[in-house]
Formats: sequence, structure tokens, C-alpha cells
Amino acid sequence: MDQPAQNLFEEEREYLGETLKEMKKLLAKFESIPEYVGSDFTEQLLEEVRDRNRKSLRVAMKEPYFGRLDFQEEGEGKIVPLYIGKTGVAKEADEQLVVDWRAPVASMFYSFIGGDENAFYDSPEGIIEGTVFLKRNIVVRNETLQRVVDAYVKGSQTDSVTDEFLLYKLEENKDNRLKDIVSTIQSEQNDIIRAPRATPLIIQGVAGSGKTTVALHRLAFLIYQYREQLRADKMIIFAPNRMFLDYISDVLPELGVGDIQQMTFQDWALAILDEKVNVKEMRESLDQWFGTEISESLVQKGEATRWKGSLQFMHFLEKAIKSYEKNAVPTQDFEAFEGAKIDKSTISQWFKVEYQHYPLAKRRERIVNRIKSWIDGELKYIASQSVKKDLKKKATQRLNAYLKNWPKHTAVSFYKELFIKTKQLPEDLLQLIPESVFQVTTTNLKKKLIEQEDLAPLMYIHNYLFGIDSSIKYHHIVIDEAQDYSPFQIALLKEMNPGNSFTILGDLSQSIYTYQGIDEWEDFASIFNQSELKYYELKQSYRSTMEIIHFANEVISQANLTVGLAEPVFRSGEKVKMMEVTNENRIKSIIEAVKQLQMKQMNTIAIVGRTEEECTALHSALLDKGMTVSLIDAKQQKYEGGVSVVPVYLSKGLEFDAVLLIDVNEDKYVNTKRDAKLLYVGCTRSLHELWVFHSQAPSPLIKSIKDSLFVRVE
Repeated sequence: MDQPAQNLFEEEREYLGETLKEMKKLLAKFESIPEYVGSDFTEQLLEEVRDRNRKSLRVAMKEPYFGRLDFQEEGEGKIVPLYIGKTGVAKEADEQLVVDWRAPVASMFYSFIGGDENAFYDSPEGIIEGTVFLKRNIVVRNETLQRVVDAYVKGSQTDSVTDEFLLYKLEENKDNRLKDIVSTIQSEQNDIIRAPRATPLIIQGVAGSGKTTVALHRLAFLIYQYREQLRADKMIIFAPNRMFLDYISDVLPELGVGDIQQMTFQDWALAILDEKVNVKEMRESLDQWFGTEISESLVQKGEATRWKGSLQFMHFLEKAIKSYEKNAVPTQDFEAFEGAKIDKSTISQWFKVEYQHYPLAKRRERIVNRIKSWIDGELKYIASQSVKKDLKKKATQRLNAYLKNWPKHTAVSFYKELFIKTKQLPEDLLQLIPESVFQVTTTNLKKKLIEQEDLAPLMYIHNYLFGIDSSIKYHHIVIDEAQDYSPFQIALLKEMNPGNSFTILGDLSQSIYTYQGIDEWEDFASIFNQSELKYYELKQSYRSTMEIIHFANEVISQANLTVGLAEPVFRSGEKVKMMEVTNENRIKSIIEAVKQLQMKQMNTIAIVGRTEEECTALHSALLDKGMTVSLIDAKQQKYEGGVSVVPVYLSKGLEFDAVLLIDVNEDKYVNTKRDAKLLYVGCTRSLHELWVFHSQAPSPLIKSIKDSLFVRVE
């Protein structure tokens, strides 16, 4: 370390020592105050504040801050050093030791990239302008200063140092959890994180652009910025599967945010429907979908799935429910017993006028209760107890008979009647449903099964019948891997978000589920008010080396998609390794490659096959040879790290230090848009090294890749 760098390090180490000393004094002060357990409301609030301070100080002391910005506000003579951390820490009289990364002034740490222009930030008092004299990256681990890098010094040429610190962070190896990026948020990511809360965002991000992490940081920012209006427990993240939820589970706690709901769409819908339904197992279907051949029955199912995810189907259901509503009330009078009758027009008046603002099921419930109360009122005039008892029994029997013409529907029972008892629908409505939808859906419903694509329609019907409960009206909704969602799902969730606050993110290059999802973001954009919607495209990929990104781009270019290719940061590594194997040496070659990678301290290694069936066989073969390796399948709840065998379609959303793509042969990956996307997903899971194994007949998707982008390994 040269002398100037040594001096910088000593200066920051001295300041860190002073800061930690002050933080420990503050913590000791809060810990010296006995915890209040009484019932006084004011004292309870004060105790909540003290408890938050205790917790934040304990966490902050390990890594108090990660950056420094020296800023002189316009019109002020003093240059103020601002230390930026995950949690704000203040001394007495509101003197800031550490500024929270979400605070308005801290936004300059991410938005300022050098130059002679004034810096500025948007404060509650308006735009504050001034001059940045220093931007410094700092690494502290367990109260110990480890690294100091100046990204900008006014009057000096230090522009390239910004990349140096980013590369230092990117080169770190992975474990089995996604980490926060609060110390390396880039300018374009910062714009998304700090976008206004009532703005629905659609984010197209290439593989490795950090879109998931950006969305999680956006949640942390919104809770901080709008703490008077937003509650964490009224926010929800929809993730593709439970394993992915486990993979991202550390990020929000690391940012000091708790209580945000994190669910799959299926788990969420089933919890709200609260009906015993059997959702058809996707495990076998997934292997069929991602096998090399798709049967005619699967093609038909795919057509049905697409249609049931469309806005046309949502509009069909709306018309069907309104048709049912029009004819729901029985067309006869109700006579409880002789001399006690309610005219059909009266009941219709209750339904169509008095209770018209109630959801359908609640209208029926109120009318049934009103009829029962009316019966009780009529029986008051009967003096004889025995006669009253007989009349009560007769009235109950007649009411039950009357209600057979007005069944008490649930979402599932209504859905079944739509497809199984179609006579209730007008002919013009019936003609709107494609025959494939009828065939697939009625077959399942007769077996008392539903499929994942039925959940959004069932939720839509549930809302119509019972209304939208306040517990499922959200302040903000994040939808990850959104390219695999249907327009119906997005429109449904929009009904549950009165503030229109969405973060919708995904990558059309990774839309591998050809039987569902979307081909263009316009399919979602049309659901929102165009004047409010904001679209972002993240093209920079921070995950993989340049060599891996260039190789992956060659693969996905053959799909001729409308979205742009990934642009790597300047992080060079080893060339992609291509290895031709035979059936006899295939397993041995994989084991040797894994050993080489482990010697390079690669902590997470994925052996990626085409289908779960193939991966199960490969996993068994590797175990037989004594390798310590786990199998990731469709039922996986957690990703444990280490060496894993995983089907390519389940690797989406995860990342590993190294990836071995197995059997990239002409019979496994043909030259289609779907297979190009699958292979692209597999390539872009790797941070540092990518190995591609193939037989004598490699896939056409890798045959045409330039020789300069890979090296052959014997």
C-alpha cells in the first residue's frame, strides 16, 4: 500500500474507532433503561423507539457504514462528511453519526458519478444543490476496517476507481443466499428504487442485472420514505417458488425490514379461497413440457392455459357472473305457511335495490337472514306452542326448498357450474370459450382437480361473490419473474392495490414457460393507466464475467427476441470451457471438472441437466461414484448451496459460482426459440466459470458460436 493510500486507511480507521465508541455509548445508554412492560400508551411508544434503537445499533456496529460523501451545500461554507450506512445512527441533538442509505441526502452517493456539474437531492424542503468533494467506498466487517477506495476526488482523475470497487464486490463468491447490494447500487438501479410509490413500474432486466435485489431495496426505501402512509405487513412479494423465497429471505432482514409477506401465487390464492381443492401436481407436467418433444395433448393444454390467463377470459367471467346475478333470485313467491307470504317482487327489490352494494354471496346471506327474521315475526302471532312448532318446521322446510333454486355458491362451485352445467349460460357467452378450454377444464373438474391457471379465475369469482377483504388490500405489490404471469393475474392483483403501487419485474429472454406468461410487456402495460406507468430496461449484467455474457448472448441471439442483449461490466475471467464427452467418460469428466472448480474455492456449483428425470439419474450416478451432491427438484423448499444437480428450468432466478451444462447435444437443445431461452438461462446462472458438455453431435445453438468465445478442454 503506497503512502497516500496508507494515510487514507489510517484516517478512516481512526474515524471508525471514534464512531464505534460513540455507538457503544449510545447502546449502553439504551440498554441501561429497563424495558417498559406497563399499559401506558405513551410509554409503550417510547419503549418501541428505544427497542428499535437497541436493535439497529447492535446490527450497525458490525458494519456501521459503507460509504462517505463530502458535500458542501450551496450557500454554506462548511464541507460536511456524510457517512452512509444501512441504518441511520444519531447522537444527541440529532447529530448524525451515520446517514441511512434511504435518506434523501444519501441519494447523491448513488446518483453522483463525477464531473463538474453541481450535485443535488430532493429534500422535504425542495431541491438542495451543492458540490461533492469526495465519494469514498469503505468496507467494514465485524468492526474492522478492511478496504478504502476513492471513487471520486474533486480535481483528480479517479473515474475508473468506481469500477474497481464494484468489481471487488462482484468477484466475491456465492453462498446459498441472495445478498443486499446497498453498497454498490448503480445510478439506473437507484432511479427505480426511489421512484414514487404510486407509480406502477415494469422492469425488463437482463439476466444478472440485479432486478430482484433492486425490487427488495425498493420495498425497504418505500417503508422508510412513506412510513406514515405505508405498512410493511400490507406489502407482498410474489415469487416463482418456495425455494426462491428461501433464497431471497435474508435480504430484507439485512436491510432492517420485517413483516413483508412473501408467497407464491398458488399458496396465496389457496389461503384466501379457504376451500379444499386439489391443485394438479405440476412436477410431471414440467418434465413433459421441457422434454424434447411435446405431445398433442400438451399442446391443447397449453392453448387452454394461455386462454384462461387472458383478459378475454376475465371479461367472459364478468359477463357470466352478471348473467347469473340477473337470474339469481328465484322467480316465485315465498310462502312460509298459509297466510304468510313474501311476494317475489319484494325479494327482487331487496336483491336489486336495497342490498345492491353488497357482493353477491353477502346479498344472498342478508336476504336469507331477513326471511328467517320475517318468519320469526310472523310466528309471534301464533298463540299455540304446538301449532307454532309445526309451522316453524314447515317454514324451514319450505325455505330450504326455495333456496334449492338459489344455491349458496363458493368460487369453486360456481366455476364447476360454468363448465359442467353450461345451460345456465346464454348461447352467445358459450361460444366465446374455445373447445380446448372446455375439454381440459371439464376433465379436471370432474376429477375434482384444478390447475394453477384456474387460481386467478377462482380468485376473481371469489372477489365477486364475497368482496375484497381489507386484509388482502395491499400498499405495494412486487411480482418477480413476471414474464411467467398472465395478464389475468396482473389485472386481478390490480383490484387489490387501491394505491396502484406495483413493481413488476422479469426478463422476456427467460420466458421459458411457453404455455403461460407473456411475449411482450405491452400485455401488462395495457392494464394500467399509461400516464402513470413507468417502464425501465436494465441492460447491464453484474453477475457473470464478460466471457460468459458474450457466450450467452450468442445463444439467445438465435431466438430473435425484441429485447436487448446483456451488456457485461468490465469483469474478465476464464473463457467458457467446451468439452466433448462419450457415454463412457461422461460421469468421470463431470467429477473431474467439479474437483478443479472446488480447488479454486468455488463454493456453489450447479450441474444443469434438461429434465428432472435426467437429473435424477445423473444425481444417482454421481452419488455412486462417491460425490457429495444434492438434487434440486420441483418440490424443493430450500437451496442449501454446495454442489447441486438441477433441471435447467428450475435454475432460473438462482446464481452459482460455477455452472456445468450437461448434454448440450443436438437431440437435447434444438434450434428453437424455447431451447435458446432454456440454454441462455443455464449459461447466465454462473458468476465465474461456465463449462459446456456435449456429445459428438453438439446442439446447433452452440455449433455456430465463434471459436474466440470458448476454449476446448480434453
